[in-house]
Amino acid sequence: MAVTCFAQEFATPITPSRMFKALILDSHNLIPKIAPQGIKSIDFVEGDGGVGSVKQTNFADGGHLKYMKHKINALDAENLVCKYTLIEADVVFDKIESVAYEVKFEASGDGGCVCKMTSEYHTKAGVELKEEDIKQGKDKAMGLYKVVEEYLLANPSVYA
Repeated sequence: MAVTCFAQEFATPITPSRMFKALILDSHNLIPKIAPQGIKSIDFVEGDGGVGSVKQTNFADGGHLKYMKHKINALDAENLVCKYTLIEADVVFDKIESVAYEVKFEASGDGGCVCKMTSEYHTKAGVELKEEDIKQGKDKAMGLYKVVEEYLLANPSVYA
C-alpha cells in the first residue's frame, strides 16, 4: 500500500475560530442549511461530535455519491485542528483503501485566516494515484469552503 499526499490552502477574511466552528464543530447544522443543493443532511451515526464520532454526509439526489462516513480522529478546539478519516462511502474505491484528512485554521496578519488541508490517500497495492484522480473531490471541498466563507461574511454575528 502506498500513501499519496496532497495539500491545499486558501486565505479568507474570516477569523480562524469562526471558520473552525462553522466547518468543523457545527458543520452538521450549517452546511445542509446553506448548501442544500449539494448536501441533504449530516448526521452523527456514532458519538456526539467528539473524538471517535462517526459523521455521515448524505448528498442531494442526482450526484455521483449518495453518502460518505468520516470518523473524527482528533479534535483540538484550542489550536483549531481536526483530523478525520473517510471510512465508508456508497461508491467502490477501486484504487483507494482509505483517506486521512487534517484541517487547520491559522491566523493571518490581516485578521482573517489561512485554512490548510492535507489529504493522505492510502492506495491499494500497485496503484499510483494522480492529482487529477481526486480533483473533483478537492474542487467540491474548496467550493464548500467558499460557500461557508460567503455565508459568514454576510452574517458577521454567526459563530462570533
